[in-house]
Amino acid sequence: MGLHYGFHINRFLTETTGSILGMVGARQTIAIQKQYLKDSKHKIPLLFMTDVIHGYRTIFPSPLGLACSWSPELIEQTAAVAAKEASVSGVHLTFSPMADLVRDCRWGRVVESTGEDPYLNSLYASAFVRGYQGDDVSAPYKIASCVKHFAGYGAAESGKDYNTTDISEYQLRNFYFPAFKAAIDSGCKMVMPGFNALNGIPCTANPWLIQDILREEWKFTDPVITDCTATYELTAHGLCASNKEAAQAAINTGMDIEMVSTTFFEEGENLAAEGKVSMQTIDAAVERILRLKDELGLFENPYKDADPVAEEKIHLCKEHRALARESAAKSVVLLKNEHHVLPLHKNEKIALIGPYADNKNLLDIWKCQGKEEECVTLLEGLRDRIQVFYAEGCALEENPAISYEEVHTVDRDTSCDAACLNSYDAAVSDCDKIILALGEPASWSGEAGSRAHITLPKKQLELLKRLSASGKPVITVIFSGRPLELSEAAAASTALLQAWLPGTEGGNGIADVLTGTSLPEGRLTISFPRTVGQLPLYYNALPTGRPKKSDSITERFSSGYIDELNSPLYPFGYGLTYTTFQYSGIRLSDKVIKEGGTIEAAITLTNTGTFPGTETVQLYLRDLAGAYSRPVKMLKGFQKVFLSPGESRTVDFTISAEMLQYDIPGHGMTLEPGDFQLFIGVDSTTANLAEFTLVKTRES
Repeated sequence: MGLHYGFHINRFLTETTGSILGMVGARQTIAIQKQYLKDSKHKIPLLFMTDVIHGYRTIFPSPLGLACSWSPELIEQTAAVAAKEASVSGVHLTFSPMADLVRDCRWGRVVESTGEDPYLNSLYASAFVRGYQGDDVSAPYKIASCVKHFAGYGAAESGKDYNTTDISEYQLRNFYFPAFKAAIDSGCKMVMPGFNALNGIPCTANPWLIQDILREEWKFTDPVITDCTATYELTAHGLCASNKEAAQAAINTGMDIEMVSTTFFEEGENLAAEGKVSMQTIDAAVERILRLKDELGLFENPYKDADPVAEEKIHLCKEHRALARESAAKSVVLLKNEHHVLPLHKNEKIALIGPYADNKNLLDIWKCQGKEEECVTLLEGLRDRIQVFYAEGCALEENPAISYEEVHTVDRDTSCDAACLNSYDAAVSDCDKIILALGEPASWSGEAGSRAHITLPKKQLELLKRLSASGKPVITVIFSGRPLELSEAAAASTALLQAWLPGTEGGNGIADVLTGTSLPEGRLTISFPRTVGQLPLYYNALPTGRPKKSDSITERFSSGYIDELNSPLYPFGYGLTYTTFQYSGIRLSDKVIKEGGTIEAAITLTNTGTFPGTETVQLYLRDLAGAYSRPVKMLKGFQKVFLSPGESRTVDFTISAEMLQYDIPGHGMTLEPGDFQLFIGVDSTTANLAEFTLVKTRES
């Protein structure tokens, strides 16, 4: 049984508990482990597990923000730091990475995801696992990882958390499964099924998912843990009539550890006596758990790295804060920069306004042991390097119901009051540029944080429009756990930056980008909608029988809307720099690729601007005809290229036949001959293409 925090060790617990959830801190974990081992009969050490999602005490940007760095190497570094800080506090395993692919940003847990692309998500899932575990999970400062939520949890209908999902096996295998498979191939030590019902069967009791795919096909031999109270929830799903039936279904499906709910303990003995659960099944679960504890080295040293002195030395150390600052800067995505208003110049006077200007609410709900008071605000990041006049402008609204009511109420005065207006008049009158820090509170995203309306609060939009009318350039910085509807904000802003929930060093990292100390290089890993009515929205969609000839609303009898464009406001892969780049046409080494062979694709990239910059050169492929309809584009590679002004460089990609295969249910990975399109460009909308043909030389 896995026990939640908030308890005292007694004889009952020593006889029934094998793991502790959420209890952290070196002194606490050492004391609990010592008392437990003293009182327990078998002297099997406890396993301490908790949610270390994007940092333990030093908090990095939310995973969706980190993903926009397009740097698996950076994510691996942040995970290694998180593991180091967690391990000295007595943590043995983290419930991370979250490998859910997400296409609907109404869903609150999009903040924990790495986006909408299976290729990138796979790279990131592997990077998290490597960072947490290293080459040897028993080594100092390493912890085990648990990939979650297997599978399809991020496709919750209508974006409502815990809602049902209905996903074809073709979609699962080619979009939703790859990141989980990547985490498992990288050696993750545990899997957690989703809360959701997948195709009518809750994941916690889904034999096809756990037995057929995870155990048989993928050969995963480590423990599987339920999510919090998920066994109890099998009755609410309508799969089971009682907790006893729920325990039977979960155990026989392959759940080894039950989180928070206690049906295994309460019903397991009776189920075994009645022959409804075999002792072989129970023994296999116990063996998997014991093997994990052994691999962690807990039988040799049950306290592993827990050390109060090391906690004081390692937590929030200078090196960790520096990495948090770098991560925050690399996560920022520059969405708009009219008239080259950015970067700021040292002699400029800046009015810094908005509810996020001097707000330490920079951590999401999975902040672990991070503390808001230890965060650097944007004002703190800017004021030592540029002349800043600060005013709050309006408060950060914490109650989402109030803001939604304001959006839809026409007979109520919701304008900023006189005090609000006066608070920024003086700052604006004497400034050269305005930085406006807006966004949604961290509590509006995360688990159970789904939103039907993903707009900025009305008072914030009103503040933006008033400042825009001043005639001064307005640089809007958005803090949020998800893509928001930003059409109005973009139209009213001279420059627009997406800063996500940037973590402990957020203010410094964002200030580095605004001042040009760090050059913007973030790229979106999720599409930004023009309106919530476009959701779910994603670049790698399947073609339709009636595709639009152009992105317009006037074209009837084609797949689209009569009142909105099909295209996102900002597409997957999008992000600006302070310079400009020019792409040449694509050069192919051959127009034919043979099975088992490769061809080379190259472009010349030139920095045509006046700033140095890093361009993320993206490679997409399209299979024009096959047994299954294939996406209009699929990301298959990328390179980050730094160029000085006027510099040119050849960027090469090797295209292998293996990159052209896909997973056909019942047939596995399949390579089909035929014509393909290859795209190399700045984001997923690029039209810079070349064509080639795959020729099979033998039957497979």
